[in-house]
Amino acid sequence: MSAEVEEDHRDSASSIALSYSSEFDREKSIRSVPYDSESLSSQITPPPDFFDPNYDTDITWLEDDSPYPEVRSAVANYDDPSMPVNTLRAWLLGILWAIIIPGVNEFYYFRYPSIMVGGIVAQLVTFPLGRAWARWVPSLKLFGVSLNPGLFTIKEHVLITIMAGVGAQAAYATEIIAVQRVWYHQNFNFAYQWMLVMSTQLIGFSVGGLARRLLVAPASMIWPNTLVVCALFNTLHSQSYAGIGTHSGLSRERFFTYAFLGAALWYVVPGYLFSALSVFTWVCWIAPNNVKINALFGYHSGMGFSLLSFDWNQIAFIGSPLSTPWWAEANVIAGFLIFYWFLAPVIYFTNTWNSQFMPISALGPYDNTGKPYNLSRILNPDSTFNREAYNAYSPLFLSATFAISYGLAFASITATLVHAALYFRKPILVHLHRSLGEQPDVHAQLMAKYPQVPEWWYACILVVTSVFACLCIKLFPTQMTIWAFIVALLIALVYIVPVGMIQAVTNRQVGLNVITELIVGYMLPGRPLAMMMFKTWGYITMSQAMIFTSDFKLGHYMKIPPRPMFWCQIVATIIAGTVQLGVENWMFSNIPQICTPAQKDISGFTCPNTEVFATASVVFGVVGPTLQFSQNQLYYPLLFFFIVGAIAPLIVWLLTLRYPDSWLNYVNFPLMFTGIGLIPPASAVNYIPWAIIGFLFQYVIRRRYFPFWAKYNYVLSAALDAGTAISTILVYFILQYPANGQIGYDTIQQWWGNTVYKHTADWHAVPLRVVTEGEHFGPDTW
Repeated sequence: MSAEVEEDHRDSASSIALSYSSEFDREKSIRSVPYDSESLSSQITPPPDFFDPNYDTDITWLEDDSPYPEVRSAVANYDDPSMPVNTLRAWLLGILWAIIIPGVNEFYYFRYPSIMVGGIVAQLVTFPLGRAWARWVPSLKLFGVSLNPGLFTIKEHVLITIMAGVGAQAAYATEIIAVQRVWYHQNFNFAYQWMLVMSTQLIGFSVGGLARRLLVAPASMIWPNTLVVCALFNTLHSQSYAGIGTHSGLSRERFFTYAFLGAALWYVVPGYLFSALSVFTWVCWIAPNNVKINALFGYHSGMGFSLLSFDWNQIAFIGSPLSTPWWAEANVIAGFLIFYWFLAPVIYFTNTWNSQFMPISALGPYDNTGKPYNLSRILNPDSTFNREAYNAYSPLFLSATFAISYGLAFASITATLVHAALYFRKPILVHLHRSLGEQPDVHAQLMAKYPQVPEWWYACILVVTSVFACLCIKLFPTQMTIWAFIVALLIALVYIVPVGMIQAVTNRQVGLNVITELIVGYMLPGRPLAMMMFKTWGYITMSQAMIFTSDFKLGHYMKIPPRPMFWCQIVATIIAGTVQLGVENWMFSNIPQICTPAQKDISGFTCPNTEVFATASVVFGVVGPTLQFSQNQLYYPLLFFFIVGAIAPLIVWLLTLRYPDSWLNYVNFPLMFTGIGLIPPASAVNYIPWAIIGFLFQYVIRRRYFPFWAKYNYVLSAALDAGTAISTILVYFILQYPANGQIGYDTIQQWWGNTVYKHTADWHAVPLRVVTEGEHFGPDTW
């Protein structure tokens, strides 16, 4: 399919646009145009010589466009190189967001209930701000740079949104600093904190940049999440439909407006007025005290056979079901059914690992009396491991789902490497020897016209930030070693390409957090600070690389010049990390009793996420995996998941050689193992409704009403995400944050629809079996 440019005749911009003559004065929008396929046959994108589950095999008539229908429906196959992008307006707005959003998120990260302001908020708010700037700011020049370069362009909007989102989440390394302060009573200076944060954030950026030839340039690396963002950008800046099929019906802009308003208004119901619609455990309401029924049908500590939720926050907790391909969703839900709706109940009701003395699904460890594990009882005053106290107290016990989550994490590590060796070796070899301009993809060819970022720029960032890491290790008593830091980076480097290729086509990321905890627990036992640092450099380096790579792909789709893209990510990351450190230091200096239970009734700054992080540092860094997973220990069988993960992809691959055109080509074991890695704290409420909606939109509607799906699917996903996000913020600050959540405490908060699910065995996490006073379960010695 080829395209032609169609002008945007918005009234709001017409008064400005008249004074400008270049193409960017009228925002682009793309529409289908019929072509003689025979005359253009030489330009048709050839199909890949390896199986690609997302490739559209019915596009022989297309040219000059992506062979992936998801991309065609959300991304314009046209570029205007003259459109301003690297403007003073874009930088000022981007830096403003890089200060506000990370600062707000860091502040509320330590509070419960918390709130997360995502990049989609900046994307929406920036649009009227940019339009207002274009209309009202005078066209003056400051040091030769224009304050108002004219119409607010889509490329400026993309650059600003990337700067807003690149550091929006609380930096993982700030957790290390908080745990040091509260649990280990260490308060190193700001230089240490800053170098630690910069190294953990920017090493991932440099690694992601070095891998962009394999993860960004190929058309097959579609990165589904970015398509939702692209659809929203094109909806805000264009009026005409860019896709295949009929152009009739509502415009994307109007459809987005209706869906956005509907999502925002609806969230008030499950989010505040009738919260039982969010936690829709209707079977448990009928039998609130029946432990078996609650274990099976509950959402809080059960298996979630209740099936439904009417809260988009719950449904999209693991990602929007409208952005993930159905074959990938089918793998995830297959893993859920096998491991959580079959294996977990079998483990629980046979009392394997004494699991009946705990809830079937719980996040933290338990002792041998069925109470949450008291980690302080096994620590010396200097936070080192007290083996005698451990022997006198209790071993650690895990709930059935928690134990399975460790096994699946182990399986995903080996499955990812084997899967990559079997399925990715051909595309890796092809793309390693192919330049950007040689990619048979219109978007890559358009981007090849811009000056690329030299590899040595990324290498310099890697060297500088690695020096920061080494200074943190050597100048401060961290218990960490340089060789362990190198091992952590090697783990990230080994997994960056296979993990990235899996995420780029499935929307799911294989996490390295558990494997890094396991490795450092054996390598550096009894060193909790070293464990946290190793985990962060090993896991977050890869995770940050995925965030940056996803942004690279967004810039690739929206035709943002690579060099301004590079600098905006670097600057925004440095600003965001510095702001977060400043906010964190201020909070610990000015909020009394922060991260203590006493804060629950004061301001709510109890630091629940930090407590989970600290618990992991004790379990793996102090107690260590030797007492959990080694031979003759309770959870030793979980190590066999490493073997399962290595063998499973090989078996399916061999079967596909015998049956090359079968559905087995779509089986993806790394996705099956890691797609359910968020359980716990996620539960069936986050998976079953997600899969139902995914099946409806990504399979049924996509197959039967493809033009409708192509026009509205990603716009609907963006509208539901954006409307719910804005409404969540408004409900929080208007109804929940004031008076420490006491508004409506005796009225709306106490009615049946907001309390019924709390009066159940599921909500109170009641186990199937209870230990009698003075007794314990499990072994007598350990």
